[in-house]
Amino acid sequence: MDTVLSGIRPTGYLHLGNYFGALKNFIRMQEENNCYFFIADYHSLTTHPDTKALHNHIKNVLIDYIAAGLDPEKAVIYVQSDVPEVCELNLLLSMHVYVGELQRVSSFKEKVRKQPDNVNAGLLGYPILMASDILLHRADKVPVGKDQEQHLEMTRDFAQRFNSFYNVDYFKLPLAYNFGEQLVKIPGLDGSTKMSKSDNENSCIFLSDAPELIRKKVMKAVSDSGPTVPNQEKPQSVENLFSLMQAVSTPDTLAFFENQYAQCQIRYGDMKKQLAEDIINFTAPIYEKIKFLQNDHDYLSKIAKTGAEKARENAQKTIKDVREIIGLKHL
Repeated sequence: MDTVLSGIRPTGYLHLGNYFGALKNFIRMQEENNCYFFIADYHSLTTHPDTKALHNHIKNVLIDYIAAGLDPEKAVIYVQSDVPEVCELNLLLSMHVYVGELQRVSSFKEKVRKQPDNVNAGLLGYPILMASDILLHRADKVPVGKDQEQHLEMTRDFAQRFNSFYNVDYFKLPLAYNFGEQLVKIPGLDGSTKMSKSDNENSCIFLSDAPELIRKKVMKAVSDSGPTVPNQEKPQSVENLFSLMQAVSTPDTLAFFENQYAQCQIRYGDMKKQLAEDIINFTAPIYEKIKFLQNDHDYLSKIAKTGAEKARENAQKTIKDVREIIGLKHL
């Protein structure tokens, strides 16, 4: 059985893009693998988040994880900062990482361009911390998006460099997890090709959104004035509406509006009303569980504590092994 690890930064709530992009597959993964899912709160500190909001964000992501279907009885679910061993491994690995290679990381250069007044050491060392998360549990596979592929490749480099330097075969070289199918890409309501709260929260449908809010957001979704010739190619904003409908509606519903568009008879108001109701029906079980979990602090605390204990048990063994390999032994 493979060990699989995945983390998510606590930046608020999870949305439909998160669900179809990863969560849906995580639910299946936990049945077939030894899974570790963590909330990457250390990683979020590079952008100096609101300290009052951070705790709530961590709690909300944990709630969304559980409500969406992750089972703490089948997978280890924990908060990154509850496992301090990751910091020690981060330090030990950093002794074998060169500043130049960190400065060449694409995401680092992009961050420097976007936030020139906050180019901190944590941002530079982000790939080392990410590698530490992965290698701490000696993961075989890691689900990553396109923007994280370079970081995973660096993790493999760091692991191989460690093994070669100390003449051991200790760290595995983790691979990108292949779900075995084309992932569903959920677009934003603002006409963007990807649902992302970092660009515009109103373009996202969050798993925790109440029905009335979903209706309001969908009715404001960007469209156009409608086709003027039969079978006209759809602009991006309209294609987004159909992509959302394909994800949450029945095939008959999608076929009906596809035909309406092809015949220049589409009424976007009717389509948006139908889409909103279908999203509400799709998210209803998750939404109801979120509302329930929000008031069950003891249960959430138990999940976080148990997850941290399980994660630390594995992490402590890794740190003990690495210390012995390096030569850091107790007198």
